[in-house]
Amino acid sequence: MLVNLENVSSKYGNVLALRDISIQVAEGELVTLIGANGAGKSTTLKVITGIVRPRTGNVIFDGKDISRISPREVIKRGVVHVLEGRQIFPLMTVLENLEVGCYLPKARQRKNEVLKRIYGLFPILEERKGQLSSTLSGGEQQMLAVGRALMCEPRLILFDEISLGLAPLVIKNIYQQVKQINSEGITALLVEQDIQRSLKAAHKVYIMQSGKIRLEGKPGDLSSEDIRKAYFGL
Repeated sequence: MLVNLENVSSKYGNVLALRDISIQVAEGELVTLIGANGAGKSTTLKVITGIVRPRTGNVIFDGKDISRISPREVIKRGVVHVLEGRQIFPLMTVLENLEVGCYLPKARQRKNEVLKRIYGLFPILEERKGQLSSTLSGGEQQMLAVGRALMCEPRLILFDEISLGLAPLVIKNIYQQVKQINSEGITALLVEQDIQRSLKAAHKVYIMQSGKIRLEGKPGDLSSEDIRKAYFGL
């Protein structure tokens, strides 16, 4: 397994956000983690990247425990996080935002090559490379956030609610690009509320409710009734 969360629990103050969860992501997989607001999905990603520390349990990446190293060190291992809300730099150009993503020495050496690949995936970013990122549409800003994450050539990319606030056609295009990224060998863990879209995209699905994993499996093996019960905690 590339990523293995082993019985992880985590707190915000006195609130237990994750309750003894275990998640496995094999190299090359696209795994989705779905659930309603407050289920613990975003916290799970933050535990993987070191933004939030696990109270108990371990996060294993490529056979090594990364549970208590800094977020910077996690990135160096090959893990990047596309945060909810895009989190681009609005007063920087598209190109400057992308260049921020290649601050690791290895990435800087291959900047032009990786930029060409990202422009191939998102042609609009090349067209708009001199524009301030604040002038982009919501969908274009999401593409920029994904492109910036790809600049450091990750082994694992974490997507947090990438469809949030976008029009249906834009969401469809974003998901096609996510699947393309995965097909090129980058492992992906995708947090989402949209059940149907997640099931279509994923090799494996985990459903969270109230900080717990309620159901897991391959999309084709899970019944609609089981999914509904797990999602809503029935």
